[in-house]
Amino acid sequence: MIALCFANIVRRPAGWLPMILLLCSTTAAHAVLAIALNSADGTISLIDTETYQVTGKATVCKEPHHLMPTPDEKSVVIACAASNQLVFFDPTTGQEQKRIRNISDPYQLGYSPNRKWFVATSLRLDRVDLYDPTDFRLLARLPAPKTPSHMAFDDGSQFVFVTLQDSNEVMAISLGTQKVVWVMPVAATPAGIVMSPDNRYLLVACMGEGVVEVIDWRAQKSVRKVPTATAAHNLQPKGDGRHFFVSNRSVDGSISLLDTQTMTVVEKYDVPGGPDDMMVRADGKELWATARFARKVQVIDLVSKKLKMSIPVGSSPHGVFFLNHAGLR
Repeated sequence: MIALCFANIVRRPAGWLPMILLLCSTTAAHAVLAIALNSADGTISLIDTETYQVTGKATVCKEPHHLMPTPDEKSVVIACAASNQLVFFDPTTGQEQKRIRNISDPYQLGYSPNRKWFVATSLRLDRVDLYDPTDFRLLARLPAPKTPSHMAFDDGSQFVFVTLQDSNEVMAISLGTQKVVWVMPVAATPAGIVMSPDNRYLLVACMGEGVVEVIDWRAQKSVRKVPTATAAHNLQPKGDGRHFFVSNRSVDGSISLLDTQTMTVVEKYDVPGGPDDMMVRADGKELWATARFARKVQVIDLVSKKLKMSIPVGSSPHGVFFLNHAGLR
């Protein structure tokens, strides 16, 4: 696009120069960056979401596993488990902004909806840490055997719920008292967990049984298991206040669309290579998913329901984020 702009400048009379430059700068401003996290390489890949081309790569740290935006979306935070730090990147440029050190073994991250709590799970050390998000001061450290993984919050920011992968459980932590209030069994190998749009149910993707388990968290009761496919791993909102995409992280791979009003799978897409984390374009026409086993980011056309593009990135790509998304809750 830049080359085209300069070609136009050469062909046009001098009086057109200000207008051409304005057009070029406006076009450049519309380019949106996707950041894909390559866990095994300790890098991020920067992808132009319009051309699907990798435009750069940056070194992050050792063993980065998850990323998430800050609540104001001015930064993307990457959790560096082995190097005990958080690294902040600008989501528009891909430039590093800052590092927060002495964050012990951060695996998965979360800001509470009211922005008063920052939570990090320590998967290797079997604990959950609660921080003050303003200065990242440690407020509480809670044992969480075994293998605390993903997390979800209730809408009122009273609780954080954490999946325990190796003990097949979900635990609830009261943010007000900073204590564990209950632990309950779920299907085998729970990973991704989200709150339903009506704040009534927890939806837990359980890899060991290929289901999403629906939990009435107030009653501490499992009410349904929804089959998706082998290795149901993570969930991502579609952005319509009703549906969630479920990544089924097997080699053949697929992504299911779960209707939270009927608690049924209504669509399914073939996505090879171990689909993991996902992001939906703001116009609802594309779903981006990292393929952990294929070193790719897969782009699914949600209109044709077919794989549209496979973008080569680094080793074991995990999280992916871009600003022109459909919504994160």
